Amino acid sequence: MYNLIKYFLFKLTAEQAHYFTFSCLKWGFKIPGVYYLIKKLFASPAQPIQLMGLTFKNRIGLAAGFDKDAKCIKPLSAFGFGFIEIGTVTPLPQPGNEKPRLFRLPADHALINRMGFNNAGAAEAANRLRKYKGDVIIGGNIGKNKLTENADAAADYLKCFDTLFNVVDYFVVNVSSPNTPGLRALQDKEPLMQLLMQLQSCNRQKPNPKPILLKIAPDLTNEQLDEIVEIILQTKLTGVVATNTTINRDVEHTDNTTIQQIGAGGLSGKPLKKRATDVISYIAKKSNKAFVIIGVGGIETATDAQEKIDAGADLVQVYTGFIYQGPAMVKRILKNMNN
Repeated sequence: MYNLIKYFLFKLTAEQAHYFTFSCLKWGFKIPGVYYLIKKLFASPAQPIQLMGLTFKNRIGLAAGFDKDAKCIKPLSAFGFGFIEIGTVTPLPQPGNEKPRLFRLPADHALINRMGFNNAGAAEAANRLRKYKGDVIIGGNIGKNKLTENADAAADYLKCFDTLFNVVDYFVVNVSSPNTPGLRALQDKEPLMQLLMQLQSCNRQKPNPKPILLKIAPDLTNEQLDEIVEIILQTKLTGVVATNTTINRDVEHTDNTTIQQIGAGGLSGKPLKKRATDVISYIAKKSNKAFVIIGVGGIETATDAQEKIDAGADLVQVYTGFIYQGPAMVKRILKNMNN
């Protein structure tokens, strides 16, 4: 059934298909009984796991970028996700980069995006989440506005942190998107230490501090990963999300002319699978599993998810695979992987 739906969706541009899908979710789930029908249809045996002081229904989450503005949390939760991460959210609304900015590579089950943190701002996301009545774990992925200089970036992250604090269960600090000019420079040791120390200081002043994780790029060297581990331990962050999209263009089936025509952006999906797993494994061994790892990159099957967990991930997230595999994906993965 999904292959037929996907056939028609793939006739649209990738971004048109995304917004069309969201419209269908938004209006379709207003019909009485639809939510409960979908939830029952895609339900899987409960596989709860306690982590970060939270109880997740299962290990499979929806990665940031799919529901940036928290518009479809309840409909998406019906497809069986154990957690959903919104964002990347910035303090002020921003349109993102010029279109077209999202591209499919169907032969490689991949996407290239240069969205540029398009979102309606932290306040609007917070307002939507206040109205959400459900029990899925929600993460808040936060970033800086495009026009904010790196020297002032901490203020942007702190604004997002304060705005979302009472409506999300954990935070992810995104300094690894390749689509905001200069953002990845914040992964360097000195600016990253300063940013995370300020966030942790603010967090500790709250009555009930929230878990904070750092989302890292797959393009870091082992020496840079060593520094990331050191920083996580020194700042006492809860963990890492590994990994974001890659600037690498190592694809198997899409011709080079098509890749060049698409241009800049972050590559996600199957081509990222091995590198993401390698990063997870390296960090897990280097840190002696001293902190939580959420694995992301190229997951479509139970085998893919299990590889990430065997490498050291505690939880995993999907995005591109969900687009190619469809709404039964989470149920299928949970049914066929080890708990």
